[in-house]
Amino acid sequence: MDRILYEGKSKIIYEGEDENSYIIRFKDTTTAFNGVKKEEIPEKGRLNAEISNLLYEYLEENGIKTHLIKVIDETTILVRKAEIVMVEVIVRNLAAGSFSKKYGVPEGTPLANTVVEFSLKSDELGDPMINDSQITALKIATAEELKEMSEQAKKINELLSGLFLKAGIILVDFKLEFGRAGKEIILCDEISPDSCRFWDANTKEKLDKDRFRRDLGNVTEGYKEVLRRLKDVIGV
Repeated sequence: MDRILYEGKSKIIYEGEDENSYIIRFKDTTTAFNGVKKEEIPEKGRLNAEISNLLYEYLEENGIKTHLIKVIDETTILVRKAEIVMVEVIVRNLAAGSFSKKYGVPEGTPLANTVVEFSLKSDELGDPMINDSQITALKIATAEELKEMSEQAKKINELLSGLFLKAGIILVDFKLEFGRAGKEIILCDEISPDSCRFWDANTKEKLDKDRFRRDLGNVTEGYKEVLRRLKDVIGV
């Protein structure tokens, strides 16, 4: 494989096939609490890659532009080169995680409207929340780019909430990353149990990274269940 450009907590980025692409490989490494908790979980990289690839292909079919060019193997993809916008876009449908803790709202409480919020991409600072005016003041993104990312995030939420509900899964919340590719804002990174909260629609069993964060066990089994159900509804 080509020269490593960057190695993160869950993925390695390599030089691509040309100057307009990167190769990304998903790792089995699992971290939580900004890397304080870390573990190698067999098959995690493969499962995240397969789930994310299925979702990106589904989103592309429904009008969302993503970085995915092609799947190389079970853990490796070729993607469009993009300049990552240094904010994460967080979409919330139910109260959970830091939202519940911060605002004193019981986990699982339905929200009167979908919440879209931003956090600064900075492990060093602990990914702090940041608002629109702060983002533009710091020249991280323009007002037009923020509007585009928010609108795309809401459309992605509509598409994926419906898809997962057919699979008997509630999409509680998730985070997205976007990048600049030429004059376009495109969806980058991944959508997987590492970046989403997935609950069984009937039992509310957690099928995502919270199984690792909260020491619930059977992390791989949860990810496998998401993939199995997703394949069933997509028809793979």
